[in-house]
Amino acid sequence: MNVLIYLVPMALVLGFTGLAAFLWSLRNGQYDDVQGAAVRVLSDDDLRS
Repeated sequence: MNVLIYLVPMALVLGFTGLAAFLWSLRNGQYDDVQGAAVRVLSDDDLRS
Protein backbone atom coordinates (compact mmCIF):
# COMPACT_ATOMS: atom_id res chain seq x y z
CA MET A 1 0.00 0.00 0.00
CA ASN A 2 2.93 2.33 0.62
CA VAL A 3 3.96 2.04 -3.01
CA LEU A 4 0.86 4.03 -4.00
CA ILE A 5 2.40 7.06 -2.27
CA TYR A 6 5.06 7.02 -4.99
CA LEU A 7 3.12 5.72 -7.97
CA VAL A 8 0.13 8.07 -7.91
CA PRO A 9 2.13 11.33 -7.95
CA MET A 10 4.50 9.87 -10.54
CA ALA A 11 1.58 8.93 -12.79
CA LEU A 12 0.09 12.40 -12.39
CA VAL A 13 3.39 14.08 -13.25
CA LEU A 14 3.85 11.91 -16.34
CA GLY A 15 0.28 12.57 -17.43
CA PHE A 16 0.61 16.31 -17.05
CA THR A 17 3.96 16.22 -18.86
CA GLY A 18 2.36 14.43 -21.81
CA LEU A 19 -0.53 16.89 -21.83
CA ALA A 20 1.87 19.84 -21.74
CA ALA A 21 3.89 18.38 -24.64
CA PHE A 22 0.72 17.87 -26.66
CA LEU A 23 -0.52 21.41 -26.00
CA TRP A 24 2.93 22.82 -26.86
CA SER A 25 2.96 20.98 -30.19
CA LEU A 26 -0.60 22.13 -30.88
CA ARG A 27 0.33 25.77 -30.30
CA ASN A 28 3.47 25.50 -32.46
CA GLY A 29 1.52 24.32 -35.50
CA GLN A 30 2.61 20.68 -35.68
CA TYR A 31 -0.85 19.61 -36.84
CA ASP A 32 -1.61 22.44 -39.30
CA ASP A 33 -0.69 20.74 -42.60
CA VAL A 34 -2.63 17.49 -42.52
CA GLN A 35 -3.06 17.20 -46.29
CA GLY A 36 0.59 17.93 -47.08
CA ALA A 37 1.82 14.70 -45.52
CA ALA A 38 -0.73 12.69 -47.48
CA VAL A 39 0.40 14.27 -50.76
CA ARG A 40 4.11 13.80 -49.97
CA VAL A 41 3.58 10.07 -49.54
CA LEU A 42 2.23 9.80 -53.07
CA SER A 43 4.96 11.86 -54.75
CA ASP A 44 7.61 9.91 -56.64
CA ASP A 45 10.71 11.99 -56.07
CA ASP A 46 13.27 9.21 -55.63
CA LEU A 47 16.80 10.43 -56.25
CA ARG A 48 18.40 7.09 -57.05
CA SER A 49 21.45 7.01 -59.27
